[in-house]
Amino acid sequence: MSQDNPTPFENPPAVPPYGQPQTRPIFRPYATYTLIGLCVVAYLLQQITQSLSGVDRLGEWGVKVNSLIIQGQLWRLITPIFLHGSIIHIAVNMYALFYIGPTLERFYGRQRYLTLFMLSGFAGNVLSFMFTQAPSLGSSTAIFGLLGAEGVLIYQNREIFGGIARRALSQVVIIAVINLIIGATLPGIDNWGHIGGLVGGSLFAWFGGPLLQKQAMGTPFALKDMRGSREAIIAGTGVGALFFFLTVAAIISRRG
Repeated sequence: MSQDNPTPFENPPAVPPYGQPQTRPIFRPYATYTLIGLCVVAYLLQQITQSLSGVDRLGEWGVKVNSLIIQGQLWRLITPIFLHGSIIHIAVNMYALFYIGPTLERFYGRQRYLTLFMLSGFAGNVLSFMFTQAPSLGSSTAIFGLLGAEGVLIYQNREIFGGIARRALSQVVIIAVINLIIGATLPGIDNWGHIGGLVGGSLFAWFGGPLLQKQAMGTPFALKDMRGSREAIIAGTGVGALFFFLTVAAIISRRG
């Protein structure tokens, strides 16, 4: 992604077809690194407070707990994205984020990528709140949104990516289906959170994600994102509003 573009949502630089190395200076996915760093720091603080006081203070304050959300603690629909329950939990999620994130960050631009991540996590926690009673935490809600956005990116730009698009899209679908099946069969996995993240991320990507067009002949060729800041902002606002209203409706129905 162009780091110097002054618009809120950057356009991609000159890049070759999807999944191939580029000839420009190596892109550094600093937003992905930052997200991983925040999750790791939060997990360390969880462990430190657990060791010192016997209570996971960050978890106590930030885990998705339905009864507390109904009381008005709406931040619990966001904070679980950065909290994890075990070393295996955070290791699996951070590996997935490191694997999926950089490609999307490169095509989306850092600000739009971060919007995608946060909206996906929010959407996942909203569906979890609506359909499950168990407390939950973890970045997988947002990561499933990234997975859905990757599928949308490939599909909407399949002519740009060429023959590799079909294979890449099939891989995304297979990964999503396998993980949803695992989530549905194993105990302790918040599959509604995964579904919500997948839906939220896919919706934002469909209406606000990169829609690429060739700007030069040859390989590598320059790509221009035909969707600007306006489309991305409208998509983000729409998806955020949709899941916010679902939250309000769920709270009202449960209070009644």
